[in-house]
Amino acid sequence: MMTYDVAILGIYVADTAYESSRMPAIGETLIGSGFALGPGGKGSNQAVASALAGSKTAFISKIGNDPFGQMALDIYKSSGVTPELEILDDEPTGAAFIFVNDQTGDNAIIVYPGAGNHIDTDFVESKRTVIEQAKVFVTQLEQPIATAEYALKIAKSAGVVTVFNPAPMTDFDDSIYALCDYIIPNETETEMLVGFPIMTSADAQRAGKILCDRGVKIAIITMGGNGVYVYGDGYDEHQPAIKTNAIDTTGAGDAFIGGFSTAIAQRKDTLTAVRFGNATASIAVSRKGTAPAMPKASEIEDLLSQQ
Repeated sequence: MMTYDVAILGIYVADTAYESSRMPAIGETLIGSGFALGPGGKGSNQAVASALAGSKTAFISKIGNDPFGQMALDIYKSSGVTPELEILDDEPTGAAFIFVNDQTGDNAIIVYPGAGNHIDTDFVESKRTVIEQAKVFVTQLEQPIATAEYALKIAKSAGVVTVFNPAPMTDFDDSIYALCDYIIPNETETEMLVGFPIMTSADAQRAGKILCDRGVKIAIITMGGNGVYVYGDGYDEHQPAIKTNAIDTTGAGDAFIGGFSTAIAQRKDTLTAVRFGNATASIAVSRKGTAPAMPKASEIEDLLSQQ
């Protein structure tokens, strides 16, 4: 059985990205300014980011036996991700509609998980050894919540460092908090978790304390261009973003988590890992796309050396 630095449970979807100056209204058709088709899905993007950043990375998921699924296998081969997959003949591979504002780079996304909807606890149990023998385990909420919690329990019981990205944000049981060595929401997800907007570092600090009071060891709140706030286990500080010319923020959080998880697997301290994640995200948003935009370890190290 191969052992991994980082094991990630999540879904793969094919990203269909449309560029325009705005979203169309209901019943309206707009002429777009660009289109791209590529590999996506939060967990999948995080796995690609992690592998390119220097980790031996496994991705645990289900895909369909179709052209979109083949796209997944191709990106894993080229990026060095080891696929721990089940391929379904009777379900399509997931897909995502992504609107990208061609003026600001901001985005809005609709995801259909497809085969990813069938990632259940029995499937996770079949991958127990993959999780237990990893240094870091990562999951999100694009697959069913019960499955994510089950996998986090396996990892936590085995002493694996756990990273939970509560995205896309939906209600989950408070029992998940105690399973999180790290919880990494963005400012919007954090607002949904704590009930107030995250506009300043003081807001993020307050939110981090609430999350840690619920059982999280360390809360890492990502705030886009405003940087990252780290709270818990003796940490209480803001880390600024690395300035860049952002042209597409799709996948920025996934880039951060992939880079961060790689650094944690390399036994870096939390703040060093945050800086590594920041650099990973900074490079990714300066390029178009999600998985194809993820940087290599050498690029990340070069950027950090310039700071």
